[in-house]
Amino acid sequence: MSIYAWVNIACMPLRPEPSERAEMATQLLFGDVVYVFERWRNWVRVYNYFDDYVGWTDAKTLFYFDDLAYLNLNESMVVDTLLSWAFDSEGHKILLPAGATLYNYSERDFSFGFKEKRFTLLQRVKKISPSPENILSLARNFYYCPYLWGGKTALGIDCSGLVQVVFKVVGLNLLRDAAQQVHHGSVVSFIEEAKPADLLFFDNDLGHITHVGIYMGNGKIIHSSGRVRIDDVDNHGIYRAETQQYSHKLRIIKRILNE
Repeated sequence: MSIYAWVNIACMPLRPEPSERAEMATQLLFGDVVYVFERWRNWVRVYNYFDDYVGWTDAKTLFYFDDLAYLNLNESMVVDTLLSWAFDSEGHKILLPAGATLYNYSERDFSFGFKEKRFTLLQRVKKISPSPENILSLARNFYYCPYLWGGKTALGIDCSGLVQVVFKVVGLNLLRDAAQQVHHGSVVSFIEEAKPADLLFFDNDLGHITHVGIYMGNGKIIHSSGRVRIDDVDNHGIYRAETQQYSHKLRIIKRILNE
């Protein structure tokens, strides 16, 4: 079996153990390239080149290829809308979530390696520059999408999944979990110094980073908690008006965009 594989469905779960009963730690998105280094029955343990995540997934949901095909991957684009559609060379309709990677992209066509894996989009995608305005616009598109532990699509997304996908669309690759994302960027000392698109990180009573959101400016944050929502935030943390309580304790502010 080839040691390289590519995700050719909208998304699929990555689990810590080779079992459907194991929790979904994260999702692989269409176009993610993985390295396969272990197999057990119908499961493979893979390494995701995009964010260094390792886990088990169903072997049947991957397209396997050789080293030469990997070298043939050229310019890529990233799906910039919540959900998009494409047709493969056999006429099958393929769902593409925001953050899906399209290789060898030209006009509405893209392919993976060789000719047998060619696709045509129903609508074009475009390059999105990494500006605060674009980041917040993309994040707002997810507003009211349901929370899902390990999720990375509009059908269910967690706090760090929201941050990772939004920043991926603008060409900035972040690690997967909030406790990993906190190592990106430069420190901002106080909320009064924060700028739109800065990341706000929150910890639990043990001091572990457990939550992240995107600062919108004017004391507002967009984040995924129960659903993707917009709440007030200050130097203490996230304040929910409906409960009149703080739901998350602010730990650190990081600036990802260059000055």
